[in-house]
Amino acid sequence: MKYPLVLVVLALLFLSAGAQADEVPAEIEHLLTTVGSSDCVFIRNGKRHDAEAAEDHLRMKYRRGKRYAPTTEAFIERLASKSSMSKKLYHIECPGAEAVPSGEWLSQRLAEYRNAQDDME
Repeated sequence: MKYPLVLVVLALLFLSAGAQADEVPAEIEHLLTTVGSSDCVFIRNGKRHDAEAAEDHLRMKYRRGKRYAPTTEAFIERLASKSSMSKKLYHIECPGAEAVPSGEWLSQRLAEYRNAQDDME
């Protein structure tokens, strides 16, 4: 009788860990779609790119470098903040605002997303 209970507890722990692991991709997906749907300009290596091109570029970097981004914060810091080739910071310039480092902009969007998720609970 003890074994079925142990199996249920293990299954619940496994499902809980899986749910937590799924949060990172959902957060990253949110950030990527937020970039792509913004009216902002993405400045990469001194060149200006529209929001859709920025989303495409960051998706490509995530697809190729996923192993370096075990958390959303690591994604922002390691993949979405600067060029892996030139090491120059990326910037985002939104209408009516000055350009800011993309890491700062993405971190702010992440905080807003997490606050909204907390409010839904």
